[in-house]
Amino acid sequence: MAPRVSCFLLAVLFSASCRVITSLDWMCSEKEANKTYNCENLDLREIPDTLPDTTEFLEFSFNFLPTIQNTTFSRLTNLIFLDLTRCQINWVHEDSFQSHPQLDTIVLTGNPLIFMAETSLNGPKSLKHLFLIQTGISSLDFIPTHNLENLESLYLGSNHISSIKFPESFPTQNLKVLDFQNNAIHYLSREDINVLKQATNLSLNFNGNDIKGIEPGAFHSKVFQSLNFGGTLNLSVILNGLRNSTTQSLWLGTYQELDDQGLTSAMFEGLCEMSVESINLQQHHFSGLSSTTFRCFTGVQELDLTATHLDRLPSGIEGLSSLKKLVLNVNHFDQLCQINAASFPSLTDLYIKGNVRKLDLGAGCLEKLENLQKLDLSHSDIEASDCCNLQLKNLRHLQYLNLSHNEPLGLQSQAFKECPRLELLDLAFTHLRVNAPQSPFQNLHFLQVLNLSHCLLDISNQHLLAGLPNLRHLNLQSNSFQERSIPETNLLQTVGSLEILILSSCDLHSIDQQAFHSLGKMSHVDLSHNSLPGNSIDALSHLKGIYLNLATNRISVIPPHLLPVLSQQSIINLSHNPLDCTCSNIHFITWYKENLHKFEGSEETTCANPPSLRGVKLSDVELSCGITAVGMFFLVVFLFLLTILLIFSVKHLLRWKYQHI
Repeated sequence: MAPRVSCFLLAVLFSASCRVITSLDWMCSEKEANKTYNCENLDLREIPDTLPDTTEFLEFSFNFLPTIQNTTFSRLTNLIFLDLTRCQINWVHEDSFQSHPQLDTIVLTGNPLIFMAETSLNGPKSLKHLFLIQTGISSLDFIPTHNLENLESLYLGSNHISSIKFPESFPTQNLKVLDFQNNAIHYLSREDINVLKQATNLSLNFNGNDIKGIEPGAFHSKVFQSLNFGGTLNLSVILNGLRNSTTQSLWLGTYQELDDQGLTSAMFEGLCEMSVESINLQQHHFSGLSSTTFRCFTGVQELDLTATHLDRLPSGIEGLSSLKKLVLNVNHFDQLCQINAASFPSLTDLYIKGNVRKLDLGAGCLEKLENLQKLDLSHSDIEASDCCNLQLKNLRHLQYLNLSHNEPLGLQSQAFKECPRLELLDLAFTHLRVNAPQSPFQNLHFLQVLNLSHCLLDISNQHLLAGLPNLRHLNLQSNSFQERSIPETNLLQTVGSLEILILSSCDLHSIDQQAFHSLGKMSHVDLSHNSLPGNSIDALSHLKGIYLNLATNRISVIPPHLLPVLSQQSIINLSHNPLDCTCSNIHFITWYKENLHKFEGSEETTCANPPSLRGVKLSDVELSCGITAVGMFFLVVFLFLLTILLIFSVKHLLRWKYQHI
């Protein structure tokens, strides 16, 4: 009975009193102290008093401000960026932004504007970006012209504009972006385009307007950064109308299937009399594709033929000898040789991503591309039992190779011997079968980034990563280690130059204290989504200033002797761990609250134990682990009873001794 009473007394004596400290949340979330605030979708009808006068960036969309006056934002004189998307604004009165000399960007997207005063945009000394998307505008005369001399971008998409004729007083000399997408513009005249003659390197967007006519000579001698005529059915109208013009980028594609008649050589005649560096034709069809189809593409350096239903390219194509970048994504090739790569001798970038049919790499299909530097063959159902020397023959200058999201690939020793200058190799989500005891990557001395995530690799092969002296970034996500542990001797010991290591979702239960001892240069370690306990942190004791992600593990208690290891790191994520919020973890909780600036995911860093605090943010918990008033009372009683017990024991002992003299 006595031991039970003693245990009860000690339990009461050292019991911890717990309480939650909940901070008062601001109505608007703070992104950067005293500067950036988000007040979106809070049903506000005025600017909250909680916003400091020093606010510079304000996201105020999806609130209710039917009228903007010069007093609406007058207190926030330091505003640089103001987003008023869908605030049901009808009226913008005179001098509404008179108090905002630094205002750079105004977003009025999605507001049913009825009236904007001519001086409504006065005040800002250099207003550069104005968004009037989906505001119901039908004429450019609606836009106030006062104080727009420094305007660089004007977004007018999804309105009812049928003519791009600006008022004569509208300043266009500094415009860099003019966006008219998804309006009702079907004809472009010389007069319309001449208004823009003062603008240099302008990006002009008519996507979704289906231009049916361009007055001859409208674009004569005009120079543009980019022109977008996406969604137009008859490309002949566009290319003939653009004769004698110059643009770096010409977008003629679309984002949806068009019921067009197919692209023919005759449609591209206009290109022979204009200068273009980059052309996009995605989602169109070709009719009668031949070696002369691209003869007017002589100066084109980039060509995007995504989803153009190609199953082959003819040999001896004329006009593409200067082409450097070719995009053939989402087409219907059966074999890589069907692109007839010899027609593009200057090619440096080739993308065949998401091929609709199973793509056979063949042998030496790209060997004529001696200058190729980037090759993307991902998502194309590629399968090969012996990859990849025959398939990538003569690609000596290849620096970027993406073979991710394909079928199983068998890798022999020095599997990429034909590409010795590779700097990035992505094999994610491709089952790799390494058929040699040595590393298939051992000759890649320039490789810096290697993605082996979800590859079902045999991680027990300690030589798998040998021969990679310059590897900086390694992703091994969702590969499994034997016995769910990283031992002291492992495959990472050969990559001492590693800076970024991703081992998330590897079903890890433990890490040997010396497992990372050869990795002294790491700056980023991701161990999230495993089953690691708190003592696994000890394996990182030699690293300093790293980003450490330990989210979603089984960390409950972090012993005090490991706190110095965490203290020397820059950013830590411990979210979604079953953290113990009792006195057994008091040292860590105290340290955590003192170092909140080091932690990301604080909102999800919560308690799991005791049940009364489950789900409570760790930063909101305060533990009292000293002796309480009740505990002090029981301590006094306990000591009193103990004293009496000692006195009786001494008396009993003395009496016993006296009786035995």
